[in-house]
Amino acid sequence: MTTLDDHPVAPASAQPGMRERTAELLRLRQSVRSGPGERATQAQRARGKLAVHERLEALFDPGTFVEIEGLRRHRASGFGLEDRRPHTDGVVTGWGRVHGRTVFAYAHDFRIFGGSLGESHAAKIHKVMDMAEAAGAPLVSLNDGAGARIQEGVTALAGYGGIFRRNVRASGVIPQISVMLGPCAGGATYSPALTDFVFMVRGISQMFITGPDVVETVTGEKVTQEELGGADLHASVSGAAAFAYDDEESCIEDVRFLLSLLPANNRELPPEAPSAASADEPDEELLDLVPADPNQPYDMRQVIEHLLDGGEMMEVHEQWAPNLLCVLGRIDGRTVGVVANQPRHLAGVLDIEASQKGAAFIQICDAFNIPLVTLVDVPGFLPGTSQEHGGIIRHGAKLLYAYCAATVPRVQVILRKAYGGAYIVMDSRSIGCDLSYAWPTNEIAVMGAEGAVNVIHRREVAASEDPDETRRNLALEYRETLMHPYYAAERGLVDDVIDPRRTRGVVAEALRILRTKQEHVVPRKHGNPPM
Repeated sequence: MTTLDDHPVAPASAQPGMRERTAELLRLRQSVRSGPGERATQAQRARGKLAVHERLEALFDPGTFVEIEGLRRHRASGFGLEDRRPHTDGVVTGWGRVHGRTVFAYAHDFRIFGGSLGESHAAKIHKVMDMAEAAGAPLVSLNDGAGARIQEGVTALAGYGGIFRRNVRASGVIPQISVMLGPCAGGATYSPALTDFVFMVRGISQMFITGPDVVETVTGEKVTQEELGGADLHASVSGAAAFAYDDEESCIEDVRFLLSLLPANNRELPPEAPSAASADEPDEELLDLVPADPNQPYDMRQVIEHLLDGGEMMEVHEQWAPNLLCVLGRIDGRTVGVVANQPRHLAGVLDIEASQKGAAFIQICDAFNIPLVTLVDVPGFLPGTSQEHGGIIRHGAKLLYAYCAATVPRVQVILRKAYGGAYIVMDSRSIGCDLSYAWPTNEIAVMGAEGAVNVIHRREVAASEDPDETRRNLALEYRETLMHPYYAAERGLVDDVIDPRRTRGVVAEALRILRTKQEHVVPRKHGNPPM
């Protein structure tokens, strides 16, 4: 039988006291924060990148970040891993406040194992994702990692599976924002693709499934990392990135601004901010921004700036599908999502990419209780074999489905053209918008007057002595009969024809009255949107 006497206690003088233990803890924390050493930190800066804690300090309000599991280490062995067990295991996780509101985050530390994901690394990310979902707070990932940790084998792949599953589970529940601040290759790219918004920085962030070396080996094509998956490529061609920046600081600052426009979760309304100017003041400049000639282009962004508080807005996918604008901002202090045709690009037609862009934006707004304002000036869908063969029917249906499924307040304003199926898809009364308004320059019709004449009066025009004059007269008659500004209002297809100068006030009042809107949703597991 063993007694306490068999294990003598060391003299009190040999036991470190509370002060010594605390000092030891502080030294350890400082060592953990410093990372693997100054050389690794300087190498990170030489790549034009911030260190992990510098990024977190830029994201969060000063002094609010709380780190968890900072002392965690991996438990893998083999390939020399047992001799390299740095704290954090290459990822910093925790929470803090952004504009005074709680936000969770994880940030890869490229200085440790290249930010690669292993078992312990993944477990830390899983924990902070679970906490964000449980707390009902946004999650921001600062990505700068080399993918799965090869030395840990399939365990690392399972870690990614856990991240993907949590991304999907939290989708539409809390805002998820991915900030790409380094390389992201292979399966790791699917986590950003599953989130709501992706930010990238030119020159330092890339995303691709297979890297340049593999591409050259398989296809013989030589391509750089930037050409294959750089920020501008994904912001303007693939549409995988919603935002692209020249430096990390401006990128992270806009992440903070985006968070200020979003609610913490799907059960809350977006935060309000005081508006300096009254929404009821008429805006004379709106009379000169939009030409009455339906064929003359103009910049719809200028119209949006006049409608939003202080002209402050955040355009999503600015470089991709520029013929459709998707903008977040505030009207009378409350966040709104604006979807608008852009006549400066392709006359504002809807095409495959515009339909995809609009559908994704509408779904995000609907998920997070952000009212939708749709500004319409659309001549139709883009014709051509490339569009038909590329699946414009299927992709256009995505935009239609997103609008029809949206239960948030929906206000439509028709500025000029609204032709054919594109008019229906751009949140018309028939698919459920709550209030529809039109400017006195509106033209709502199956198609333009000239096109209608070519169909209806084809033989008459061909048989006339002066076909051009006959076509002009018949087009004028068609326009005066079926396309005059009050035709749709007379038939209840728009709620009112409004003075353009009072558009901001009319929309603000519509959103105010719809703020308590409740819509019955038929019980179902989920819909089957066109994919």
